[in-house]
Amino acid sequence: MIIYGKQPILYAIETCPCSITEFYLAKELPRDLFSQLAKLDKPIKRVDNKKAQALSRGGNHQGILAQIIPPQALSLKELKEKDSLLVLCEISDVGNIGSIFRTAYALGVGGIVICLPSLSQKAIEGIVRLSSGAFLNMPYGVFTQVFDVLNELKNANFTLVGADMRGQERIENPQKWALFLGSESMGLSARLKHKLDTMLSIKMKHHFDSLNVAVATGILIDRINYAGKH
Repeated sequence: MIIYGKQPILYAIETCPCSITEFYLAKELPRDLFSQLAKLDKPIKRVDNKKAQALSRGGNHQGILAQIIPPQALSLKELKEKDSLLVLCEISDVGNIGSIFRTAYALGVGGIVICLPSLSQKAIEGIVRLSSGAFLNMPYGVFTQVFDVLNELKNANFTLVGADMRGQERIENPQKWALFLGSESMGLSARLKHKLDTMLSIKMKHHFDSLNVAVATGILIDRINYAGKH
């Protein structure tokens, strides 16, 4: 898998250097940055901008790309061993998914369940970049049937929490929790909300229909974490 851009590659060098197999450079790098690459003793190949654009699928590669061994998606059985999960229901925007991964990793969420028909290699590469590399260290899985996921988590004694504008503002201290998030356009379906244990909302000081899903995710994660400490 190709990752590109300074921040994702620096993150990979720092946290998972063994996953990197080679680097591609399309321009001269600052000496300190090149030294970090050279210390890994991985092949460093010079490529022209046309090749770099092809490798990055037109993305902003900043002149530095890397080939890495991608992290493997986990099974639901493995993810159920975590104490906290996000369940992304039909959220397909790569920018939002990347931001959610970055926020979830920073706030200590155990894993992320992506409920989509599929997740392409191109999408994964975009998520790595837009998460600033956090995707590389966040346990995740991709599943097609959200109700199968819901039932499995319920049977594993997770408290199932939904993000919804009409929910409550506080939550009791959950031992294990899964936060279900819908797309900005559709939200969570009525059928799905009916099966969840509770709904959580964010009180607005000024009138807006909703927040960006990635922004709302960070607020709700922090609120659940806070409930666990008080």
